[in-house]
Amino acid sequence: MGHRQKILILDDEQDLLEIYQEILARLPSQPEIRTASKGTEAIAALEAEPFALLLVDLNMPQMDGFQVLAIVRRRFPALRTVVMTGATDEDLRGRAYRVGVDLYIEKPKTGREIIFFVDCIESLLERESQGGFRGVQSKTLLDIIQLECLTQNTCVLRITSENGEGRVWIQKGEIVDAAVEDKAGKEAIVEMLAWTAGNFEVLPYGLPRPRTIFMNYESLLMETAQSMDEANEESAAEKPTPETILASFARFTGVQFAIAVDSGEHMKYEHWGADEPAPIALWIRENTSAFKALGEKLGCGELLDAETLGSQRHLSIISGDEEALGIGFTRALGLRQIRETLKQIEAKWAY
Repeated sequence: MGHRQKILILDDEQDLLEIYQEILARLPSQPEIRTASKGTEAIAALEAEPFALLLVDLNMPQMDGFQVLAIVRRRFPALRTVVMTGATDEDLRGRAYRVGVDLYIEKPKTGREIIFFVDCIESLLERESQGGFRGVQSKTLLDIIQLECLTQNTCVLRITSENGEGRVWIQKGEIVDAAVEDKAGKEAIVEMLAWTAGNFEVLPYGLPRPRTIFMNYESLLMETAQSMDEANEESAAEKPTPETILASFARFTGVQFAIAVDSGEHMKYEHWGADEPAPIALWIRENTSAFKALGEKLGCGELLDAETLGSQRHLSIISGDEEALGIGFTRALGLRQIRETLKQIEAKWAY
């Protein structure tokens, strides 16, 4: 087994420490989980050995979460930090991001919130990619906006990059307006999503903002991503390669990987983003063939698409005459979101 990353959880409630320890021990990356019930214990643990991630509660006696974070930022500037809190105060949220935390999240209560929480922590443990935005370095700006919407937040995202500065107003999980230089609304969203690196800050919502964007955030982000893909393809000198097309699916909400499997005699596939594509490609091929055979036997037609909901990820299959396309989704997405995204992907893949 390779090097296991370490997570330190700081909370003064022992019952919660045990729950979080049990939940995070099941992450696909199988990190080592350590706990501390006091700020001084957490600082001592960080000094004793290297950690990849610190999860800290804000409301604690003697040394609160902000005091711990202030010390951590001075002594361990490279350490990624997550605030977990039961408070819904937007001022606390803004203060936490100003301190430099990577993620501010309310303590999960429902099954869906737990899944979302686990996915966020796993994404922070992933290897950092080139570029990205400070806060969640392995994610694009689209992912950051989606995270704020999924958690039903009300805030203003201020995004800065070498291309300029923009803002996105989010109210109860819906995008109501955006602005960058002389652009506003959807046009501003398109402009900012083209930025590949920079910084973001979460600010209080402040004064009421006139609404210029009336689409729900899922449709807006999908439509914007599709428009950007089409523009890139039109500017290209030649038709995109299969690998390029598969990689472009990363712009769609929640997509983790894509695999195109040839239905011919020999096992052939192209993939993007899959850590172990071979067994997944074989699973797609075998199940597609089995369902096609069953459809012929029962006289109920061919398999068009299928969705499976798993403990680590969701996987969908779009069946074609010569290829089957498998799309891996994050577990935070519901079935309705997956099906809406598949319609967009299918249109692009057919092209």
